[in-house]
Amino acid sequence: MHGFTGERVLMRIHIGERDKWKGKPLYRAITELLRAKHYAGCTVVRAIMGFGASSKVHSDRIEVLSLDLPIVIECVETEEKIEAILPELDQMIGGGLTTLERVRVIMYRPGVPHEERASTGPRTS
Repeated sequence: MHGFTGERVLMRIHIGERDKWKGKPLYRAITELLRAKHYAGCTVVRAIMGFGASSKVHSDRIEVLSLDLPIVIECVETEEKIEAILPELDQMIGGGLTTLERVRVIMYRPGVPHEERASTGPRTS
């Protein structure tokens, strides 16, 4: 996917760790949906503290230990693909926040072994 560089859209979905879709964690269902539809990738991050529209604080501090920590799912894709998935995501997400912003992708490639990155000579394979 060398043609993936350039202007793209970053979608961020803020949900709770305990949110579900059809019996499975919502963050897992969203990740599986994006993968099944061949999106470039996504990252799921568990936050240590946050609050949303309900103003209820969710934290990993032991004195207020929450089993519902904030989760953020990030996906960078073309504007067309992001727009196309929004109706389906809207059906899945009961409460949360979804944001979109323009980003400039400067590199998108699979991991390259350090030996290959460090070599200065031409590749023979």
